[in-house]
Amino acid sequence: MNITNLLKIALQAIGRNKMRAMLTMLGIIIGIAAVITMLSLGESVRQSMKDEFAEMGTNSIMVMPARQRRGGVDMGKSVSKSLDLKDYNALREGCHYVAAFSPTVSTGAQMVYGSRNHSGAVTGVSPDYLIINNYTMERGLMFTEMDVKSYAKVCVLGKTVVDELFPDGSNPVGQTVRFGNIPMKVIGVLKSKGQGNMGQDADDLALAPYTTVQKRFMGINYFNMLMASAINQESSELAATEITHILRSTHNIGPDDEDDFEVMTMDEILTSMDSVMSLLTLLLTCIAGISLVVGGIGIMNIMYVTVTERTREIGLRMSIGAQQRDILMQFLLESVVLSLLGGMIGIVLGIGMAYIASMLMKTPYIISYSAIALSFFVCVAVGVFFGWYPAKKAANLDPIQALRWE
Repeated sequence: MNITNLLKIALQAIGRNKMRAMLTMLGIIIGIAAVITMLSLGESVRQSMKDEFAEMGTNSIMVMPARQRRGGVDMGKSVSKSLDLKDYNALREGCHYVAAFSPTVSTGAQMVYGSRNHSGAVTGVSPDYLIINNYTMERGLMFTEMDVKSYAKVCVLGKTVVDELFPDGSNPVGQTVRFGNIPMKVIGVLKSKGQGNMGQDADDLALAPYTTVQKRFMGINYFNMLMASAINQESSELAATEITHILRSTHNIGPDDEDDFEVMTMDEILTSMDSVMSLLTLLLTCIAGISLVVGGIGIMNIMYVTVTERTREIGLRMSIGAQQRDILMQFLLESVVLSLLGGMIGIVLGIGMAYIASMLMKTPYIISYSAIALSFFVCVAVGVFFGWYPAKKAANLDPIQALRWE
C-alpha cells in the first residue's frame, strides 16, 4: 500500500473523531505555541537591550563601586564611597583612550513650577554627560565647568519633565523650577529621545552639575558612578584596562588585593545580559516543553485506544493481504499526522501570541524561524516516538484473533 493511500486512511480516521483528535492535539498545540512564544520573546528582548545600549554608545564604559561586605553580610553597592573627586581628576589626567568622563550622582526630587509638579529625580553630571549618552540640546545651553565649580543652581530638563511642568508649551528656559526646597534655574532643554526599547522614558530626567547635587541635595563627597566614553569602540577594552590601573593606584590596592570598584564596557554588559536572557529563555522553553511530553503521552494513549477499537478492522486488512509493515505505517502515519496538525496550529498560535506579547512589552516583533523549524522537527519526532509502540502493537496482532474481536 503506497504512502498516499495510507495518508488518506489516516485523515479519514482522524476525521471520524474530530473532537477526540482536537483534545489529543491540545498538549502539542500548547507546547509548540509556548516554545515559539518564549524563543521569539527572548530574541525580542535581546534585540531591545542591544538597541538600548547602542543608544548610549557602543564605546561607553561604566565604573561602579564594588559590592561591600560587612561581617559576611552583603551590603550592596549603595553604601560604597570608593569613587570620589580624586579618582575623577586622576582619570581625566591619566587616560589616553577616553574621550569624555562624567561623574553621576542621583536623588529623588519633587519638581514644582507654579501649580504644576512632577515626581522624578535630579541627576548630577558633568557637561560631558551629553557626549557619553548621545543627548543633544533642543533649546538653551548645557551648563559649563564653571557652573560645576561654583555649585550653580542650574538645570537642564528632559522633554517629559518639560511637558509635565509647562503643558501650555511656554519656553522653560530662564524659568525657575523648585526641586524640593531648592530653586533651580532652567538653562536648557534636551532633544527628545522618546521611549526606550525596554519601556523606560529616556526623556524623564533633570540634569544639574554634580557638585550641586552632592552639596546642596545630598550632602556627600563621593559619586554613585563614573561614566566614560572611549575614543572609539575598538579602544574600549584598552580604556577599561587604563581606568583599572589608574584606580588601583589611586586606591592603593596591592597586587594580590581585590578591586573595590568594577569597570564594565558595553560589550561586557551586553554579554552578561545576553547570558542571563539565554538562560532564562532556555528555562522557560524547557518548562513549555513539558507540554510537548504531555501531548505525546496523550497521542500514545489515544493510539492505544484506537488500535483496540479497530482490532477487527486490522484483522480484516491482514486477511485480504495487508502486510505487517502496512499496518505499522498506517498507525504510525496517523500518529505523525495528529502531531503535525497540532504543531501547525501551535505554530500559528505561537506567532500570534509572540506578536501580542511584543506589543504589550513594547519590544521589537521578532519571529524565531529556528523555533518554527525546531517545532516542526519536534512534532515529527513526537509523532514517531509516541506512535511507534501502539503501531507496533497493531502490526503484531494475530489476524485470526483480530477477526474474532467483538
